[in-house]
Amino acid sequence: MDAFDLDTAVRSLVDDYRSRCLWFLRIDYYPSSAKEIARVLEWIRRYGDVPAYRRAAEIERWLSLRSSATSASS
Repeated sequence: MDAFDLDTAVRSLVDDYRSRCLWFLRIDYYPSSAKEIARVLEWIRRYGDVPAYRRAAEIERWLSLRSSATSASS
């Protein structure tokens, strides 16, 4: 998954679960930093259903692999 795919996946997940899990955020809010994405994924995992949990976990795994690759190359 590249950066574009990650952004698309995060935006899609946020859109799909905004009213159920992220109702307290602005309607136009999308996370932009890794820290914001992690926080939103946690909320979706906590308050969503099983498919939401799985989608969030998949994105989280990708973020973790990406950050590990970045730190390994430093």
